[in-house]
Order: sequence, then structure tokens, then C-alpha cells
Amino acid sequence: MMGSRMAAALFRRGKAHASALMAPRFPRGVPAPVPPMVGSGSCGGGLLTLPRSTGSVLSASRFFSFHALRSFGSKALMGQCTRKMSTTVAALNSSVTNTTANSGFKLLVTKGPQAQKAIGTWLFGCASWVFCLVILGGVTRLTRSGLSMTDWKFSGGLPPMSDEEWLLEFEKYKLSPEYKRVNKGMNLEDFKFIYWMEYGHRMWGRALGFLFSVPFAYFVAKGYVTRQLGLRLSALFALGAGQGLIGWWMVKSGLEEPASEYVQPRVSPYRLATHLTSAFVIYCGILWTALSVVMPDPPAGSMNWVNGAAKIRRLAIPVSAVVGITAISGAFVAGNDAGHAYNSFPKMGDTWIPEDVFTMEPFIRNFFENTSTVQWIFSESRVVLGLILK
Repeated sequence: MMGSRMAAALFRRGKAHASALMAPRFPRGVPAPVPPMVGSGSCGGGLLTLPRSTGSVLSASRFFSFHALRSFGSKALMGQCTRKMSTTVAALNSSVTNTTANSGFKLLVTKGPQAQKAIGTWLFGCASWVFCLVILGGVTRLTRSGLSMTDWKFSGGLPPMSDEEWLLEFEKYKLSPEYKRVNKGMNLEDFKFIYWMEYGHRMWGRALGFLFSVPFAYFVAKGYVTRQLGLRLSALFALGAGQGLIGWWMVKSGLEEPASEYVQPRVSPYRLATHLTSAFVIYCGILWTALSVVMPDPPAGSMNWVNGAAKIRRLAIPVSAVVGITAISGAFVAGNDAGHAYNSFPKMGDTWIPEDVFTMEPFIRNFFENTSTVQWIFSESRVVLGLILK
């Protein structure tokens, strides 16, 4: 009993002594400071109450230095953490915003902006090539050079290199209806001019096939092309390959003997219109695809885009329709040599509408074979186009 009481007393004395050793010592006459009150600072810092006594400056300064250092370190550390966190959050928000914005666009190219720029440049170059091809075809038509080559190979071939080869080609041309009825007596030098015009036109078209197919295969192999863009470009390539066949189909009609001895040999206006229309479709398709690549469609919910597209469409649709009618009617004018019937504009001779515009039977033939009708449609469509653009 006595032993247990002594053990309890010793335990209490040891506990009190340990508490005294751990407590901070202050000089006599200096009351213990009030513990700091925790405030609601942004970094967790609280309000500090300094000792109220003017006793020992040394003890007070130590107390102040300890709490000031702890407060400063805490605030500095939390400030850096806050700034880093704010920067990270801002960068993350910006990245998410950009990703969300880009995900709304209908991109036709993968692998980033560099691939987009490369494919766009390539397609704009192909569109320019087709545009030059159409102009070269028009010059070939105006110089009456289209029937100078009496045979055709899909892959093409070298031009005549020697005098014997030139004479051989010239002899082939002498068998054609155009030489017999139009160019009889032509010398070899004149034949070389029209031959080079037609040869250049054909080889320019074949070069387009190389310019289109090789980069297309490269971009597909690199994974730049999406499935939608790949299908569109494949369709354009097939149409371009078929354009060569259409061209020969057109030329072949001009190498046949005309039905009457008083009619000059010329290509079929239907085949000529098909050839020209196909060229315009290829040009517009490549140009539209190039614009779709470099300027992808924004999300359908964008009201600014919808309103802007509606305004452009109101003007683009009628202009495109009139331009298409003018181009196709121009092909029929050239195919029928309708320009020789009336050479005045905007009137057709002394009248606005010729009297024989609807004299053919059946009625539909007037729009494609009647020289007066096709010339009138071509002239009036130009007037309408000018009024719309004005």
C-alpha cells in the first residue's frame, strides 16, 4: 500500500518536471504571451498578439522573430504555391478551350497545321494548273488545232523528232476531213504549229495527273488525309483520268466525214460541252476542297457562321447558275459555229430575239443545235450575269 502511494507520487513529480522543461522560460515580471489567434488569411496565416509587457526585450524579440519567421515562411511558400497553381490552371483552361474550339471544326487533315498548309498549297497549285489547262484548251480551239493529231494514247508519247517522223504525221493529217475541206494545201511548217498546240494541251493534262497523284499518295502514306478527304480526292482523280477519254471521244467526232459536203468538219457540240463541263467540275472541285482544307467549317451551332453563309449563299447560288449556263451555252456556240450567224451584241442583228429560234423539231433540239437559239441564250446569259454582279 505504501509502495503504491510512493510510486504514484514519483510519477506525478516526473510529469510536472517534464512539463516545466518543455515550456518556454520568460524573465520574472514578464507575463506569458497570449497565444496567437488563427485568422482566415489566404495562406492560412493568423493574427499575432505581441507581449504586452515592456520587460525583457531579448525574450520578446526572440518570440517575435520566431513567429514572424514562421508566418513569413508560410506566406511565401503558400504564395508561390498559389501562383504556380493559378498559372497551371490558366494554362489548362487555355488548352481545354483551344481543344474544344478545334474539336468543333470539321477538319479534313490530320497531323497539325503544317500538314494542313502543305495539302492546301498542293491543292491550290492543282487548281491553278487546271485553270491554265482550260485556257490552253480555248486557245487550241481558236487556232483550230484540236484535230491535228489523228491518234491518241492514254500515256502519251514523244513528239516527232526527225523530218521523217514529221512527214509521217503530216500524211496522217492529210487523210482527215479537216485537211481536205479546210486546210488543203497547208505546208509542213503550218502543220507543226497546230500540232504543237494540240500536243501541248494533251501533255499539260497528263502532267496534271502526275502532279495530283504523286503528292496524293505521299500524303496518304504519311497519314495526313482523313477518310472524307481521301474519298473526295479519289473521286476528283477518277474524274481527271476520265477527262482524257472524254477529250479523245470529242476529237474523234471531228475526224469523221460530215453528213453533207457543204458542212465543215467539226467536233460534236454535245461532246465539246461535256468536255468543257467536266473541266469546270474538276476545277471547282479542287478549288472547293482546297478552301475546305485551309478554312474548315466551324460548328453548325455558330450563329455568326450560319448568318454569314446565308448571306453569301443568296448571291452565290444565282451567280453560279448563270455562270454555268453561260459556260455550257458557250460550248454549244463553239460546237455549232453559232458565232458566225450573229456578231452583234446585245441585239441579234436588228432584233432582240431572232425569228428562227424555235424552228427545229423536236423542240428540244433548238437549245443545242439551232445556231440562233444557242447564240441568243449565250448572249442573254451574259447580260443577266452582268446585272446580277452590278
